[in-house]
Amino acid sequence: MGLISGARQLVIDAWSWLNYKPIYADTRGMPHRRAFPEAAATWVPAADERRLAAYKLLAAYTSNQAGELASLRDGDEARDRREFGDPSMFVDTLVAHVLGDGQRIVVPGAEADDDSTDEQAVRVQTLLRDWAERELLPMRMLQTEQKAVPLGDGVYLLHWDQDKRRVRVRTYDPGFYFPVLPEDGDGSDYPERVHLAWELPEDPKRGVKARVRRITYELGWITQDETDVVRGGLEDADSDQEPSVQPRQYPWNDEPSYRTCYLTDATWELGDLTGPVDVDSLPMDRASFAEGVDGVVLDRRDLMIDFVPLIHVPNTVPPAEEHWGQSSLAKALQVFDELAGADTDSSRASATTGSPIIHLSGKAASGRNQLAVGPGMILETGEGGRMDTVNTAPQLQELRSHRADLADRAAAVVRLPAVALGTLDPTKVPSGYALALSLGPLDSLISSMRLARAHKDSLLLKFVQRLHLAGQHPDWEGVTPQPAILVRGPYTPTDQAAVLEQVTTGVAGGVLSLETGVRMLQEAGYPIEDTEQEIRQIESRAFAAAKDLADALGNVDAVAEFLGRQAPEAEEVPAVQLPPIPANAAEADAADPLQDGDDDEA
Repeated sequence: MGLISGARQLVIDAWSWLNYKPIYADTRGMPHRRAFPEAAATWVPAADERRLAAYKLLAAYTSNQAGELASLRDGDEARDRREFGDPSMFVDTLVAHVLGDGQRIVVPGAEADDDSTDEQAVRVQTLLRDWAERELLPMRMLQTEQKAVPLGDGVYLLHWDQDKRRVRVRTYDPGFYFPVLPEDGDGSDYPERVHLAWELPEDPKRGVKARVRRITYELGWITQDETDVVRGGLEDADSDQEPSVQPRQYPWNDEPSYRTCYLTDATWELGDLTGPVDVDSLPMDRASFAEGVDGVVLDRRDLMIDFVPLIHVPNTVPPAEEHWGQSSLAKALQVFDELAGADTDSSRASATTGSPIIHLSGKAASGRNQLAVGPGMILETGEGGRMDTVNTAPQLQELRSHRADLADRAAAVVRLPAVALGTLDPTKVPSGYALALSLGPLDSLISSMRLARAHKDSLLLKFVQRLHLAGQHPDWEGVTPQPAILVRGPYTPTDQAAVLEQVTTGVAGGVLSLETGVRMLQEAGYPIEDTEQEIRQIESRAFAAAKDLADALGNVDAVAEFLGRQAPEAEEVPAVQLPPIPANAAEADAADPLQDGDDDEA
């Protein structure tokens, strides 16, 4: 606080870029209590107050409600602020770019040539793609990105649905996500204890009081008594508890594991939460526990998995030893405030430009302080009278120019060029090379954003495989989990004709394999759903290549397999029947009168 009481405290953390807003940071660096009552709840840890307030403030910007939120501190005048959806447009554009034109699940080794194709990889890839289609994975990803891009963080929850017999994916607001991070560890480490918590409003009609619900996933040691959870390392267990730790063989591990994940779903009445408690230390003796679909109370229930099925998706690569990502609007938020101010001023100036202020002077105007002027109206000024108008059009034009400059500044800060926002006139682009250069900032931006998501996408597919094995789905019987990646489609316009020419030349020249060429065409936007099927269809009509293969191998079966056809059955060639050798020349002449005779006589 400094030497002087009441001096302003400077807070520098992952959300300090919001310190310029008085409603977010007071003299102590804490958010306004009336504007962010959720962040000031008794069960919210003090370290999370600024994070939750930042989420709400960013959500207000993307929903054109920043003025409504500011009115809680600045009064009703803040509601006159004009917000025309610029932050929302930036978010929607970034979400579309980071997702790409489409998403594909690829298991390495599943799309190689016939000699090196891994059958296990092909099976896992097929199962994952079928699951993604049934679970509507692209829609789940879109829901998560709609949170991660504007707020800075997104959350996936995976669980086994016994009724649907598959893994389900849910998206949670990051404001419900409370990981227990180690105080002396790296913030990027995977937490071993995670809470999903939120308040449930009061319902007077049903007689239900305000409550807080907390769903906890925690890694613990496997013990004989399922209610006895040993936290921390094995060396932290008491001597009496250490012998009770039991090993378990999971189908995705080569060696037995001593840990499992426990689930607790509990609810507390807010009136029962007294004293210094937070989301991680709520009194368990006052909790009411939910029941699972099988009627089992969800109080430290063993999920029979050795991982926490929650995935935190940061929007950006977190700084060293940090856990949280940063909103794509963070660095340009002050520009968006200036844009709203310019829009507000332009709206007021346009009112006086469309309906100008008119001043009348003369005898006819005497005694009238104000007149309503409308179309077709005739005004008499009398002798020596005159009429003057206030022209505010030049000021309005300046405001519009100022707004255009601010919009360009916001796009430059966020690294979204005009071509990406759709505000560039295509006729003003001198060449395709110039267009590619203008997309340079966007390329680096999307590359860094996808880098932050690459590991999380692979982790999601790994958890999906493990949960299917834990659920003992018959289609997954005998499956060995494989490393899988989620390939996001292109986000910029692709010259399909140029890619097609490159692939055709490269494959024909032998510098590109057919598999690589087909994948290039697929990434360029050609309607190729299955790479393997497309290759089989191409090879089934490659008769010239089949002829070369026959000349090289001389094997009909290999050629038929290359064409995807059935080789014809080999027919037995009848033996050659030669005529008997004549006994003498006379008999030979008689048998063949043309042998030594005259052709004319014959």
